[in-house]
This record gives sequence, structure tokens and C-alpha cells, in this order.
Amino acid sequence: MSFNHPVSDIVAIIKNGYLADRTTIECPSSKIRENIVKILKDEGYILNYSKIKKDSKEFLNIVLKYHNSQPVVSYISVISKPGKRVYCNAKKIPLVKNGLGMSVISTSQGIISDHEARVKNLGGEILLKIF
Repeated sequence: MSFNHPVSDIVAIIKNGYLADRTTIECPSSKIRENIVKILKDEGYILNYSKIKKDSKEFLNIVLKYHNSQPVVSYISVISKPGKRVYCNAKKIPLVKNGLGMSVISTSQGIISDHEARVKNLGGEILLKIF
């Protein structure tokens, strides 16, 4: 099973998991997906994740987070796509919902959240935004 864009894939899997009221979802594992999921866990958008092996392939098992039976994530969207890459420098990283949400940015030092990029004064490719 091959995918064209791992960021779009993980965003679609998370959206569909919340729409189906799932508590856990699975997606194929890759470094990009694992870094994105780690950031979402650190920022409190998901409960937990783990790597599992099935038939010699690695998957990420993601535990979705709900509050009062409502999804914690109300919006998640891919910003930079294969046809249109979106880059910005550290001073022009956009705020998501006036700072209530966050962006995930691919920088020269790895994939990090937008507020961490501002602190480290790093720009890069804006992968997705979430709130």
C-alpha cells in the first residue's frame, strides 16, 4: 500500500476516526507521521500512541482524545501540499485561532510546533494546522 503524501494521509485518518467516534485508530508508520503524532500528543490533542507490528509492517496505534463525549480536535487541515508548498520564516509564522490552535512545521531541525519554531527562531514548511 503506497501513499502519495504522508501528511495528508495522517490528517485524513484522524478526521475519519473522530467522525466515526473511534477511540483508537491505526495508520502505517513513517518518521514524518510518528513525529506529527508525537507533537499532537505533547500538545494534548491525542491521548497516546504506540508502534505495533503486523505482518512485518509497522503501524501507529493512536488513541484519540474526547472531552464530554466531544472530539478535542474540532479542525485539522493540511496546509502544504505536494502541488503547492507553503514556506515561511520565523517572524511570519501565522497564529492559528489567535494562538488557541497550532501549526506543525518542518524545519531544518526536524518537525516541531509553531510556538517552538518561534522560540528557536526557525522557519520552514507549514505542514498542517489544528485546533
